[in-house]
Amino acid sequence: MLKQPIVFIAIFLFTVKGAYAWNEPVKDSTVKDTVQKPLAAFLKKITLGGVFQARYTVSLHREVDVNGQHQANTDEVVRNSFSLKRARLQVKAQVSDRLQAAVLVNLADFASDPKGKVLENAFISYRWNDALNFTVGQFRPAFGLEDLFPVDIIQSMDFSNQYYSFGSNGWQSFQVGVSMSGTFRKETAWPLKYALSVVNGNNRNQLSDDDNGKLGTARLEIGDFSKASVGLNGGFGGVKQQNVYALGVDFSGVIPLTGKWDLLLQSEFKQGTNHRYYYSLPDSLKTDPLNRYLMHGVYVLPNFRYKIKYRKLTSIEFSMRYEYFNEDFRHAGNARRTYMPMISLAFLKDYGGRIQLGMQIDNYDRDIPGTKTHNSNLLIVQVQCRL
Repeated sequence: MLKQPIVFIAIFLFTVKGAYAWNEPVKDSTVKDTVQKPLAAFLKKITLGGVFQARYTVSLHREVDVNGQHQANTDEVVRNSFSLKRARLQVKAQVSDRLQAAVLVNLADFASDPKGKVLENAFISYRWNDALNFTVGQFRPAFGLEDLFPVDIIQSMDFSNQYYSFGSNGWQSFQVGVSMSGTFRKETAWPLKYALSVVNGNNRNQLSDDDNGKLGTARLEIGDFSKASVGLNGGFGGVKQQNVYALGVDFSGVIPLTGKWDLLLQSEFKQGTNHRYYYSLPDSLKTDPLNRYLMHGVYVLPNFRYKIKYRKLTSIEFSMRYEYFNEDFRHAGNARRTYMPMISLAFLKDYGGRIQLGMQIDNYDRDIPGTKTHNSNLLIVQVQCRL
């Protein structure tokens, strides 16, 4: 009685196995099976990166400390110090061919009050095609040249003064919101790029917006960074039920000089409402409405690069950034002029290692004792390693 069912079961299993074997692709006999294949495929979707920057700073003014702060008592002024500038760790996850998530933290911020710091990027991006990409979360809205580069590959010791001021006003640096960007005519000599963003405008790591207003920005860029490009930036929004704006224009180009020498030139101008400055003033000093409190600035950054291939040394660079910035030029504000000469040795690819020697020379129209608004000369040696 049992023999017949057993025969049918055996035939069924044989048929299933035969069908599976028929549909299974032919294996290459030279490739060995391994349980690590699925793991390796998963790891290819996760990328780790980061940068480490350490400094030694010396103040050349007896009354100014290493942070540029003027001190009345010269006996207590710290005029030289080692410091950790950045210790960033970045994780990117390629979830699919269109979807990506990224997180960037700066662990060096734990050295001071970490509130509102540490977490820098935290966003999800979706790529539809070259012309249409979306980003949601905390990111850097494209509103100028300096938003397009990480600080570890710029041709100076740090970002410009205007970058940090426009960042504190919500136009640049790390903001929370949504962005759309893309590229047209990608394969031509003059590609066209755009970026549109809407952000809270109250800076990073905030639980929510501090008012119902939002800041909208737009950037239109023509050209290629490896040759020449021009960018136009504009922004408009509301802060505490009052209108604010910002605008700017920038240029970037590479000029070959000889076989091993070339000149990288960047310049940028911006102007906008300084609402952070306005709302920090006592009511007794607010002599005009918000739209009269305007900031503007311009910088020029030429960088001469000598390409060399000696062991791991890839280039020697000489730069000199000049910047003018005024946080309230309509009210005879205290203009700041910054000179930043620098020489650097670059190792490995894309500044994988770098040694920088430079100075930060700040000159104000008027010194304010006991503050950072004071003339200063800082000598800086910085060592960098990119992961």
